[in-house]
Amino acid sequence: MRIMAIDYGDAHTGIAISDPTGFLTGFTTVINAYRPEVVVQQIAALAREHEVEELVLGHPINMDGTRGPRSEKAHAMKALLEEAVSLPVTLWDERRTTIDAHQILMNSGKNAKKRKKVVDAVAASLILEGYLTYKKARS
Repeated sequence: MRIMAIDYGDAHTGIAISDPTGFLTGFTTVINAYRPEVVVQQIAALAREHEVEELVLGHPINMDGTRGPRSEKAHAMKALLEEAVSLPVTLWDERRTTIDAHQILMNSGKNAKKRKKVVDAVAASLILEGYLTYKKARS
């Protein structure tokens, strides 16, 4: 069962798709688009192409547990995705994923320019990794 994780952003949306077993992250990419409907179209195309069965959308909750404008955008994106693709969409707490992604890339020697190009895909991979770990623990 392939699962797609989405790190939705205003200009860059990271995508990570699990391998067919649903245990490891496989494919990653970044969608560079500002308009939510364009992002949704590209996510739908990737979901069809990779035979995805479930979507996990990063849900940016504040460190103190409150919800702000970014949380509202995630809820709006969830609604758009549910309308466009007939797949379950799970909101997943993504606190610190982008910070952790920058740290991982910095520790691997990537300069700031190279980090900027892939950080959203790495953040999506971290979302996917957390969700897959959660699912394994529940089974």
